[in-house]
Amino acid sequence: MTTLAPSDDHPSPPTSDDPLLTEFGYRQELHRSLGRYASFAAGFSFISVLTTVFQFFAVGFGFGGPVFFWTWPAVLVGQLLVAACFAELAARYPLSGAIYQWSSRLATPAFGWFAGWIMVIGQIVVVAAAALALQMVLPPLWSGFQLLGGDPAPTSPSGAANAAVLGVLLLALTTLVNLLDNRVMSLINRVGVTAEIIGAVLIVVLLLTHAERSPGITLHTGSAGQSGLLAALLTGSLTAAYVLIGFDSAGEMSEETRDPRRTSPRTILTALGAAGLLGGLLVLGGILAAPSLTDGRLATDGLSYVLTSSLGDGIGRALLADVAIAIAVATLAIQTAACRMLFSMARDGVLPGSRQLSRVSPRTGMPTGPALVVGALAALLLLLNFASPDAFLAIGTTCIVLLYLAYAMVTGPMLLRRLRGQYAGAGADGTDEAGRPLFSLGRWGLPVNALALLYGLVMTVNLAWPRATVYDPAGGHWYFQWFTVLFLAGTVAAGAGYRRWRQPRGTSAAEQVTKAPSPAA
Repeated sequence: MTTLAPSDDHPSPPTSDDPLLTEFGYRQELHRSLGRYASFAAGFSFISVLTTVFQFFAVGFGFGGPVFFWTWPAVLVGQLLVAACFAELAARYPLSGAIYQWSSRLATPAFGWFAGWIMVIGQIVVVAAAALALQMVLPPLWSGFQLLGGDPAPTSPSGAANAAVLGVLLLALTTLVNLLDNRVMSLINRVGVTAEIIGAVLIVVLLLTHAERSPGITLHTGSAGQSGLLAALLTGSLTAAYVLIGFDSAGEMSEETRDPRRTSPRTILTALGAAGLLGGLLVLGGILAAPSLTDGRLATDGLSYVLTSSLGDGIGRALLADVAIAIAVATLAIQTAACRMLFSMARDGVLPGSRQLSRVSPRTGMPTGPALVVGALAALLLLLNFASPDAFLAIGTTCIVLLYLAYAMVTGPMLLRRLRGQYAGAGADGTDEAGRPLFSLGRWGLPVNALALLYGLVMTVNLAWPRATVYDPAGGHWYFQWFTVLFLAGTVAAGAGYRRWRQPRGTSAAEQVTKAPSPAA
């Protein structure tokens, strides 16, 4: 556990007889009521292929053309490598605030703090980006959802402004749910994920049975307008990179999951695997079933255009309603994950207002302070959409880069420990409380870990690269072109400033904290 020197914000010391959390110096405050499917749903609903594919299909196709489909399996393989490393850690550290907890124990408390800080800021941005996705489905579902202006396209001024309004309304709803009992939250999540899986399978089947062309079209790059295959793949990979994140949420919910050492590793991998398969088929089906690949509609309206044009207005609208449900549940799940990260850091006394943020309602088992903070900050981010339609892409890219960087701040220290012989892949004794073997990569741990880190760093640079044609296509908004880099720099600077302000005079950062045992060999 990471513990600051005594302060007014530091929560009271743990007093628990729960053996799982006592091992790490914490008390059981969150209600441990989630089963295996609920844990799977936490990871799957964060990824939410219906939300994210519908939201970013147009972006991927617009920059990559049909060939952007091949970025999907490439990103999926890379993320599976990362997920395998996370699954191993989830078995050893079944704690809320997974990225923060894992990085702190693999590296130093200060390094772990920055990983957690970057992760929670990224999660808040993801909440805002997910809420914006309603604009892709509600106006096509019914024109009455276009509350502002007449053009529903997210790239238009009226569409961008309307997306912000719909997003704020959704955030108010998800914040309310995050103040209720975690069993209510879990029920909504499970029902929503079930509806999303059924809807995704149905959409895939209908799209593939209404195909207008053969899969060979995915080898075509001409319609993308890019200078070669590599450029098309690098920019088109934004879609897959945005979709296939958040699988670690199953680990975020570990303190509310029954038998987490066994459940969380498996649900991290199955959530990513299931989402990766369904999402890839959705992308392929959309390309094959689109009425036209050259009329520009796919690059602006995305899959919503394909559903209503190819499957008929009635079926298309019914499926869009299912997508809207998936978006709402995804926003809820992402906000919940961000709340758990804030709670985990706050109970260690390392955030502003830690006392308030670490409070858990004994009745509901929910940390109420983080829900209000995450909802309010995400809503403020949505106001950027009133400034320019380009904010949509800037917000989406920023959240991906922040999460990818936070992931690398776990896989990096993990690899260093392996290389130094200080990481025991099988854990302290290799078994859980019931005597069953913990999830372990065994002899594959080193190569998988190395490839996971390499992939994460390459993708972080690729996504953060300030391409004017991508982030400021109309010109005149240099701050959107550099938005991701500036936001990341500001996040790190704000974190460093806060830590320096909180550090007592004459005390080094290393002296402020004590760290729980690392997974030494």
